Amino acid sequence: MSSRTLRFTVPPEGEGKRARAVLQGALGLSAGLVTRLKHRENSLRINGVPARTVDVLRAGDLVEVEVGDAKPGAFAPARGALDVVWEDEDILIINKPAGVAVHGRSDRGEPTVGSLVAAYLGTNAPFHPVNRLDRGTTGLMCAAKTGWMHERLRRILHTPDFRREYLAVCTGTLPGESGVIDAPIARFGEEKRFCVSPEGAPSLTRWELVSRRGGLSLVRLRPETGRTHQIRVHMASMGCPLLGDRLYGRASPLIARPALHSSALLLRHPLTGEEISVSAPLPEDMAALI
Repeated sequence: MSSRTLRFTVPPEGEGKRARAVLQGALGLSAGLVTRLKHRENSLRINGVPARTVDVLRAGDLVEVEVGDAKPGAFAPARGALDVVWEDEDILIINKPAGVAVHGRSDRGEPTVGSLVAAYLGTNAPFHPVNRLDRGTTGLMCAAKTGWMHERLRRILHTPDFRREYLAVCTGTLPGESGVIDAPIARFGEEKRFCVSPEGAPSLTRWELVSRRGGLSLVRLRPETGRTHQIRVHMASMGCPLLGDRLYGRASPLIARPALHSSALLLRHPLTGEEISVSAPLPEDMAALI
């Protein structure tokens, strides 16, 4: 199990409450994780003494709880550099290169984000991606180091406390300088692609033109929902598919992937309240286009 201990001193208003209430309230543990603590020896301690989730707390008590988890062998370590942009005990933010899938194993020698993280943190370290990127998409990606933090981050994803910004190069003529695409997205039949459909899930993307050159447009995008392929589907629905997107547009000799980059990420740390703001410059293949 990866080691991660949370410590909390019970305030006066916690007097008389059961440990379970504090774990789920002040520390934000899920009901499932609190239940699993029963089966983990010494995973909950009060003033250094092993305790139960039903024990009653007193003001000033020191509560310690182990929230680390492990997935032994889930990812075989792969050779390759992991571009770490920001990191603490709970969160890892990386700059993902193109051509690297998030999940899967590297059985064929192809690294994945999971296998690169396994090499960086150790093979027993869990991998909990929060915002996933397509294989061809580059840029910032956030992962949690424990299931507990993953649950905390998942709660704020697509809220003002977890904001993402993308840059894309698209073809076609944009209908203005900025706008909002409010169009539901659904799976397209049995295929591994999606489309705008009135029967789909609510999906909203804000866009802003940054520059134009040679029939191409550099666009800043802020998705407010997280549907699969959302940006690619929404831009194609406007008649402005991403350059190189053969699934929703057409292949291009100028770039071998959809020209999409996760350029900025801002989140409020669920534990410390710190505002974390990071950015990643355009990769070379996209920079050359504009």
